[in-house]
Amino acid sequence: MTAGPRNEIGSALRLSVLRLSRRLRQESTGSGDVTPSQMSALVVLSQHGELTLGELAAIERIAPPSMTRIAARLEANGYLERRSDAADRRVARVAISPSGIELLDRSRVRGDAFMTARMDRLSAEDRDVLARAVPLLQRLASDDPETKG
Repeated sequence: MTAGPRNEIGSALRLSVLRLSRRLRQESTGSGDVTPSQMSALVVLSQHGELTLGELAAIERIAPPSMTRIAARLEANGYLERRSDAADRRVARVAISPSGIELLDRSRVRGDAFMTARMDRLSAEDRDVLARAVPLLQRLASDDPETKG
């Protein structure tokens, strides 16, 4: 893409990222029993460990009732375990289950294989451009795009 006004570049980047994200979700989830929101919640739990539903909702930036529904579905599918808080039995804590970990592992392997196969079709020069773009994309995706790294 040639250099142009920032809004055109931003629009093209947004559309490309959305399409790539959709393709990656389709390729990596395999079975259709887990939604992108459910998969995202599992990723957060795998990174942060046991959380309250409120903490998980805050990290995911969704309303607590929505997170309650997501957690209930994940629990019904065996991907999440619900526990009572040791300090306050009224508070529910959730953690990823062994089946949830296996699901994430399978998803990562499929997603990485998809991306590797797609990138193998590119020239070495194009792969180098993508490698240099990764830190920039990570900065754009962060809460503070001014932060380097």
